[in-house]
Amino acid sequence: MGKNVGKNDKTIRLIAAIVIAILILLGVLTGVWAWILGIIAVFLALTSAISFCPVYRVLGISTCPTKEKEPSKDKETK
Repeated sequence: MGKNVGKNDKTIRLIAAIVIAILILLGVLTGVWAWILGIIAVFLALTSAISFCPVYRVLGISTCPTKEKEPSKDKETK
């Protein structure tokens, strides 16, 4: 299970989860929508904490920065 959630993505997920939680606690979101968005908020917070999103894995997405590989020194020698 490699990381596939980058720093900016983690921040956005955490802010969204906090906003949803505040709206639920203030009573702005109620009923079925509160439950649905509450579950989504928990998912966002959890995926932000562990830097892994299973939905990204299925879709083949990664927001982590990639490390550029240095060219092989074997190819440089003739």
